[in-house]
Amino acid sequence: MEPFLKKFFPEVYTRMKSDKKISNYCKFDSELLTSFTSSLYIAGLLASLFASLVTRAYGRKPSILAGGAAFLAGSALNGAALNIYMLILGRILLGVGVGFANQAVPLYLSEMAPAKHRGAINNGFQFSVGIGALSANLINYGTETIKAGWGWRISLAMAAVPASMLTLGAFFLPETPNSLIQRSTDHQRAKQMLQRIRGVDDVEAELDDLIKANNISKTIKHPFKKILERKYRPQLVMAIAIPFFQQVTGINVIAFYAPILFRTIGLGESASLLSSVMTGIVGTISTFISMLIVDKFGRRALFMVGGIQMLVSQIMIGGVMAAQLGDHGGVSKGYAYLVLVLICIYVAGFGWSWGPLGWLVPSEIFPLEIRSAGQSINVVVNFLFTFIVAQTFLAMLCHFKSGIFFFFGGWVSVMTMFVYLFLPETKNVPIEKMEMVWVEHWFWRRIVGDFSKDAKIEAP
Repeated sequence: MEPFLKKFFPEVYTRMKSDKKISNYCKFDSELLTSFTSSLYIAGLLASLFASLVTRAYGRKPSILAGGAAFLAGSALNGAALNIYMLILGRILLGVGVGFANQAVPLYLSEMAPAKHRGAINNGFQFSVGIGALSANLINYGTETIKAGWGWRISLAMAAVPASMLTLGAFFLPETPNSLIQRSTDHQRAKQMLQRIRGVDDVEAELDDLIKANNISKTIKHPFKKILERKYRPQLVMAIAIPFFQQVTGINVIAFYAPILFRTIGLGESASLLSSVMTGIVGTISTFISMLIVDKFGRRALFMVGGIQMLVSQIMIGGVMAAQLGDHGGVSKGYAYLVLVLICIYVAGFGWSWGPLGWLVPSEIFPLEIRSAGQSINVVVNFLFTFIVAQTFLAMLCHFKSGIFFFFGGWVSVMTMFVYLFLPETKNVPIEKMEMVWVEHWFWRRIVGDFSKDAKIEAP
């Protein structure tokens, strides 16, 4: 929003409004602007490491509560910001909230869900993130029309609404059976919780699996050191590769900077914000579709289809911008809307593949003894590369110009091949028996060895 830029980023505002010589691709290249955006993610990175200790020692519920409280404080500070320091401090507090929530919520969902519905339930996490992003875009579009120029305060302060829902709602959440067993020698509460969430009385087999997994985990004093062992090599590789690949799809180019991107190709302020609403709707719908089909078609198929869809659309976007958008002036409305359609196709591909699955797969593959550490590594890598992409994108856009889309398209082709070769299918596999997918995989079995020669994965 222009009043927001004028108050906190006057150099960007001046360059955007009056500098006719600067390239279309370089108008928004500002270290301060990217620091505002990316400060949230570096804070989230550090907070997720601390959240791992809280989640393991005190349970999943306290981590969710801590995340909600940090969200509330950050949204209040942002809405009341008088200078750039208050603004960035508020973003850092929001980052702490994101760090705790992203560490605890996917774990909570995976541990509470039955194996046959785990994909759909865990994808609900990304679906809710999509609803949040769509709501934010709608709020931005609505508050931009406020004539007095303080609409941005409402926009930033409105983060307190979902933060309140998260914090208050967490008080009523039960702990997961895994966490109850992990933190107590009395397994009766865990048994009752299993009976309650599974809807049956006979839960002895699952309870025994959880107790065995917990007994192993109790012998582990340093899970971050343990995860480096050879038998956990596949999980460690996936905990690093999947969040890395999720960020170099280029999705955060769209998520963070869609209005800037749309303004670069010639759309006005309101049209740019409305275009962001459209991409938010597409992302939310596609993630909902993923929820419905992920446990039927599996993780690998969605990864592959989404990857090919993103690659083709990125190549076409880069081609249109290379051919039609120069350093000065804009593109015709027809081409601007073509780019918008192609971006929607790209967002849909991400929405039913790397968006939700980037959180689902890591959350379901870790044994209990390294689960909290593994999820923290997943979140840290995710935030680290989110931070790097956020911090460098505007400069990359200025230097690469339309080639930015070919750059991210190259990564999408690499990650699609990675999934094809190295990621086994995990649908319908009980979370306590997940190690067998590596034993039966053509590549990973050479590394992890055969834990149980007679054991086979049995779908529930």
